[in-house]
Amino acid sequence: MELLEVIKWAGVVGEGGAGFPTYAKLNTRAECFIVNGAECEPLIETDKYLMRTFPEEIIAGTAAVSAHLGAKRTVVALKEKYEAEAAALSAAIEKSGADIEIVKMPAFYPAGDEHTMVYYVTGRSIPARGIPISVGCVVDNVGTMRSVHEALEGRQVTDKYLSVTGAVREPVMLRVPVGTSFRECVALAGTKLSEYAVINGGPMMGLVLSEKEKIDAAVVTKTTGNILVLPPDHYLVGRSKLKMQRIRLQSRSACIQCRYCTDLCPRWLIGQEMEPHMVMRGLWMEGQIKDDAEFVRAFGDAMNCCSCGICELYACPMNLSPRRVNEYFKGVLRSRGLESPVDPHPEARGSFSDRLIPTERLVARLGLRDYYPGHAERCLEYQPRTVYIPFRQSIGRAAEAVVAEGAEVRRGDLLAKAAEGLSSNIYASIDGTVKDISVQGARIVSGV
Repeated sequence: MELLEVIKWAGVVGEGGAGFPTYAKLNTRAECFIVNGAECEPLIETDKYLMRTFPEEIIAGTAAVSAHLGAKRTVVALKEKYEAEAAALSAAIEKSGADIEIVKMPAFYPAGDEHTMVYYVTGRSIPARGIPISVGCVVDNVGTMRSVHEALEGRQVTDKYLSVTGAVREPVMLRVPVGTSFRECVALAGTKLSEYAVINGGPMMGLVLSEKEKIDAAVVTKTTGNILVLPPDHYLVGRSKLKMQRIRLQSRSACIQCRYCTDLCPRWLIGQEMEPHMVMRGLWMEGQIKDDAEFVRAFGDAMNCCSCGICELYACPMNLSPRRVNEYFKGVLRSRGLESPVDPHPEARGSFSDRLIPTERLVARLGLRDYYPGHAERCLEYQPRTVYIPFRQSIGRAAEAVVAEGAEVRRGDLLAKAAEGLSSNIYASIDGTVKDISVQGARIVSGV
């Protein structure tokens, strides 16, 4: 099979973000291929562990993808403080003889954002709401490159490496089957908290789960990279519960138009039309604007927000929520069938390098100093008795079941086949019996 067929067969999806099916992303040619090892958010350890532990596999996967893309330049970009990781990758590059360079970035947030990374590595600004290929680039995560190598070796995506950090006895890496419950992952790391909330991902962009039922239902998927454990009364947990009506009232009464949210916005810095302070100003006029063109002029910038959270969790001196306001107006614009214009050739503002957010200052602002840096040095392997495997673990359509309830399956057996369009294959991650199955997913129980 050709590379894209192998990747699709194995069910490989992007492991550094929303999980775009990799076979679809790589169905192109590119001048520059960038492998993202910058671990965008603090308190996530997974990419660092993979680079230290599997550098040869990552480089092998990178070389295969680079050849497929016809890339003239191939880069692994990571933070300059990742000295052990850079050394491991450099040794693997030298051993392989591959034409791959290491680019070291300052420790800032959001270094792992692909728009920011493309600009840092190439000096090119991606148009708003665009993707890297619009400027001749493809960006993929180091974990994805390891999974590409695994696919070329004939192995499907059935397991996941992830870190468990925060209010735990010891930050740890885990290797667990896809479908393992979050509760079991937290128990492996250990916590002194009788009750806790978790963030699926990092503290800036991760999904906060504070209700017992939602934590109980959460399971590891192909895109899970980190579980951040926090006390239920932590600042980030409380902030996630704010209702839009309260946010709207706070913004109307307290926004001082200081424009810090805009001046530190990574999309604005690379030249895109994104001025959160102007969207906040427009809240006063929201109900008065009936004309569609005027509405787009007032709120269209919201469409360009990447939801990185800098505006509300770092920049705003009044503790307001420009990100949530942007997300609100995105919904309003879509409901009205409106689209804001895009500058096809944005030019970065000259202040880019002077306004990078230092990771350590961000951690302090978020109230996470007690858990930072807290590196995960150990990796525990765990086999649960039961897994629940969702059939939609990536951007696109859910996979379609090919087994029935009561079926006996082995690890690596196909559970659900990629649907037409954008989708990915889903495989059994343990040996066992399919006890429950629906269009949403399947529960497999071993030892019955």
